[in-house]
Amino acid sequence: MVKRIYVQKRPGFDVEAKGILKDLQENLQIKELEDVILLNRYDVSGIDEETYEKAKNTVFSEPQVDMCFDEEYDFGENKVFAVEFLPGQFDQRASSLAECLQIISAGERPIAKSAKVYVLKGKITDIQVEQIKKYLINSVDSRLASLDKPEFLEDKMQEPEDVKTIEGFINMTDEDAKEFYEKYGFAMDLADLKFCQKYFRDEEKRDPTMTEMKMIDTYWSDHCRHTTFLTKLEVIDIKWDLLKEIYEDYIASRKFVYEDRKKDICLMDVATIAAKELKKRGILKDLDESEEINACSIKANIMVDGKEEEYLIMFKNETHNHPTEIEPFGGAATCLGRSNS
Repeated sequence: MVKRIYVQKRPGFDVEAKGILKDLQENLQIKELEDVILLNRYDVSGIDEETYEKAKNTVFSEPQVDMCFDEEYDFGENKVFAVEFLPGQFDQRASSLAECLQIISAGERPIAKSAKVYVLKGKITDIQVEQIKKYLINSVDSRLASLDKPEFLEDKMQEPEDVKTIEGFINMTDEDAKEFYEKYGFAMDLADLKFCQKYFRDEEKRDPTMTEMKMIDTYWSDHCRHTTFLTKLEVIDIKWDLLKEIYEDYIASRKFVYEDRKKDICLMDVATIAAKELKKRGILKDLDESEEINACSIKANIMVDGKEEEYLIMFKNETHNHPTEIEPFGGAATCLGRSNS
């Protein structure tokens, strides 16, 4: 049986709700909006009544600052909508709830779902409600949730379809390739797509699957391939004298590092030329080299509990938006903290 509970902050502690009200009134200019009530809604299955009662004022809420409502909440004539995470997104609130309930019951871990319910007070129109939904719901990780209580909380998993083969890919004309490219919105450019076509035609001698093309597209995106950083800079116009001097230093460093070897000027080269020159001059004697092109290790002796130990200090140049900004558990975190560079 699914149990439902609504938790609302008591007046004076409803800071988040008042912040949302002010935000909507000022940024969306919805002056007709008089108040916002924010509820945390929990649906749980797999616990008995005793466990539920024990958890009601310890896990679900704090009696000093929260009010609890079993099963139903009186929305009155107000506009109401609920927001939940998309399937597959990690719900930290629901996960922590399930863990705590399992500790209390000392039994099997229950299933828990959570959602935020927005109650909008005032004479606002349906059009304004839609504006508010669009403003508050981040479609990257969330969606509208039903206001009805489900009969069960187990996720229904759909049987995936067979992976489709892109029939006729290796024989596409330039016009066909352009149409295919635009239809699927690839991150790679059209020249990359034609390169893939040549590979599958001449080497594999078969049409690729959509999975193969999407995988290639992911690895060839700017996110992973650093296309922007590696783009050849052919026309460079600098108007600020200080930047001109810095650029001239860069050109001089290139001549020293590469000598007569041809090397494209790109942002990645600008970023790494100083280390290359230091290495060539023999100054980076403590550099621990690897095959990584955007990472390095420096050997250093560190005092630990009064004893000197050899450590490798790791440096990583990341161009990724840190995955934890959106989904901390469903994606693979590339490092600790924010890593934009």
